[in-house]
Amino acid sequence: MMDSEAHNKRPQMLTSSNQDLSAHIADVGQMKHYFCGCCAAFNNVAITYPVQKILFRQQLYGIKTRDAVLQLRRDGFRNLYRGILPPLMQKTTTLALMFGLYEDLSRLLLKHVSTAPEFATRSVAAVLAGTTEAVLTPFERVQTLLQDHKHHDKFTNTYQAFRALRCHGIAEYYRGLVPILFRNGFSNVLFFGLRGPIKEHLPTATTNSAHLVNDFICGGVLGAMLGFLSFPINVVKARIQSQIGGPFQSLPMVLKTIWLERDRNLINLFRGAHLNYHRSLISWGIINATYEFLLKIV
Repeated sequence: MMDSEAHNKRPQMLTSSNQDLSAHIADVGQMKHYFCGCCAAFNNVAITYPVQKILFRQQLYGIKTRDAVLQLRRDGFRNLYRGILPPLMQKTTTLALMFGLYEDLSRLLLKHVSTAPEFATRSVAAVLAGTTEAVLTPFERVQTLLQDHKHHDKFTNTYQAFRALRCHGIAEYYRGLVPILFRNGFSNVLFFGLRGPIKEHLPTATTNSAHLVNDFICGGVLGAMLGFLSFPINVVKARIQSQIGGPFQSLPMVLKTIWLERDRNLINLFRGAHLNYHRSLISWGIINATYEFLLKIV
């Protein structure tokens, strides 16, 4: 009788254990999108930061590429990677949220909002993921201050920049939030919406290296296009976030000021866009290729 009871109980324990293991594996499987996004961002920032710094100077001052490069040369090599910590922390976190939340929210919305078209559902998930990313605006805010040579004498590191903003209140950390929300939502919808169709039109990959090349091309083309389209928003964001204290100006007001300063010339407004195009091409190529490669091995 006791042997019979033990025999009946043993399968139940094994079943329970298997269910726990399956749940654990499912959790790990869902978290891998966050992990892969984080690693892809780290890889990208480490490689492209100097180019981003040149681009930032052009966005902020409307100067030519050569002049921006000369500025960095005058600053010296020890200042070349000055300010990298905020974008490293921000990008690794935001891309983890971007890829991870998009997958989680898409799955959740497709499950509970089955009547809506899939494209619309996934677009909502992309916007929500972009909105959540904006919580980390303070890192982008401090990065702007550290990259601006006008503030070199005020701050020597990330901690000092964060501390300097504290006396102005929490809102000062989120200066520039509106253009960031616009940029994130717009970019996420197009990136996730077009990534699949673009890859389908590329030559069929039969090897791992061919898949890597296709993923790089897909991410690069999308990144370059989105970087160009959102360039004026980033110009406004850079101007807004370079200010410390004082009144908060609206996005249209700052855009109008920049437009007048640059002689109402569209070419002047897009000064630095060509460098941003090439940087985005490389950056998002690296991000997408790294992300897709890690998804296959994690």
